[in-house]
Amino acid sequence: MRSFNRVMAITVSAATALSVVIAAPAAAAQELVVNGTFASGTAPWWASANTSMAVDAGRLRVDVAGGTANPWDAMIGQNDIPLAEGKSYTLSFDASASAQVTAVTTVQLADSPYTNTLTKAISLTTASKRFSFPFTSSLSTSAGQVSFQLGKNAGFSFFVDNVSLTETTTQPGSGPVAMTSGFYVDPDSNPAVWVRNNSGDSRAARIESAISSKPMARWFGGWSGDIRAAVSNYVAAADSADKLPVLVAYNIPGRDACGEHSGGGAGSESAYKTWISAFADGIGNRPAVVIIEPDSLGDFGCMDGTEIEARNRMLTYATEQFRDKTPNTWAYLDAANAGWVAADKMAARLKDAGVGNVRGFAVNVSNYYTTSQSATYASSVNASLGGGAKWVIDTSRNGNGSNGEWCNPAGRKLGTTTQLGGADGTEMLLWVKVPGDSDGNCGIARDTPAGQFSPAIAVRLIDGT
Repeated sequence: MRSFNRVMAITVSAATALSVVIAAPAAAAQELVVNGTFASGTAPWWASANTSMAVDAGRLRVDVAGGTANPWDAMIGQNDIPLAEGKSYTLSFDASASAQVTAVTTVQLADSPYTNTLTKAISLTTASKRFSFPFTSSLSTSAGQVSFQLGKNAGFSFFVDNVSLTETTTQPGSGPVAMTSGFYVDPDSNPAVWVRNNSGDSRAARIESAISSKPMARWFGGWSGDIRAAVSNYVAAADSADKLPVLVAYNIPGRDACGEHSGGGAGSESAYKTWISAFADGIGNRPAVVIIEPDSLGDFGCMDGTEIEARNRMLTYATEQFRDKTPNTWAYLDAANAGWVAADKMAARLKDAGVGNVRGFAVNVSNYYTTSQSATYASSVNASLGGGAKWVIDTSRNGNGSNGEWCNPAGRKLGTTTQLGGADGTEMLLWVKVPGDSDGNCGIARDTPAGQFSPAIAVRLIDGT
């Protein structure tokens, strides 16, 4: 893996290609928390009623009384935290407890009306765990506060160390994109393999020029074999080329519950958790973009309550794995499309599935809504989330918009190729669905199973017919 000391900024040229600009090494982010390691004792941290605190073995120990009614009835915190509206921050810390409890961490105004810009429930056990929460501030204040709300539990001891709050707003192209010189072109995508094996076909040159030479996502599922090795090999190849890979995790049990053409997935909840954990292990510290389980939050209308609860558990687990194991990955939960689930309802589903653990969400995956329609929808979802999430749009087949059909409809067209940035706050436009891959035995490809490449579909997407 190449050294991350080399910092690059990505800019978008007039032709929407990605070019590399070598930037000066970035200055270290300013630390906004004072004495977050407790090396200087407890000051300026404070403790409320029902708590007492002291430094214990190099970390802060907080003894919490039982019998409190609300989380905020027992708190510790630090005031005078400066925040700027619209800027991005990351709150991180190591924490554990003497018993299994749930606490709440916040970044908020220190005084009435105690407006929150970040509120996260944290599940604590006796094993110390690193927590990291990115957010965009909705406040401009010099009177911010970082707090840990520990009440509404039986009596216990809370341990915390290495508390950090830093601004993460930097130049465009920060994060995994800044580590690379553009997006990775998959040499073994379905269209690339078809072109290689059918060089004499009159359609091959057009498909190569318009599709297989472009950056697009690689989908991983049960067909991928040893998932850790498969993901690692793919990300390593991109890393060696100094390019950013886009991956799709697509193996949740009962997937495509409504469409059914792409049904399947892992055999059980435990099998899925093992699989997605290995997926994250395969990426490790290398830069990547991951789309988590297309359709998984759109399918609720075709699932019962027990199935929905299990799905939320699995998706939350997936977000935690990417949060904890892949520090240079931007992961996005799938959030369906502009014509499927109302924005406020989708926002609620995203919250229940752990969207706060990852970069944000993806819209229009494998669908056809225009980039403008998709950005409007995504912006509404983000507003319902309270703001601060990032989103990406699948533009692989949206050049002619949607005609209301989803399964291999006629008259669709390739959309804007993969690029950084987009209208109305969109973080990236990505070819997530592989153009030319069938949606199933339907529409203009009734004899082509889901996921199989069809040169006929590909040419029609090139021509918009």
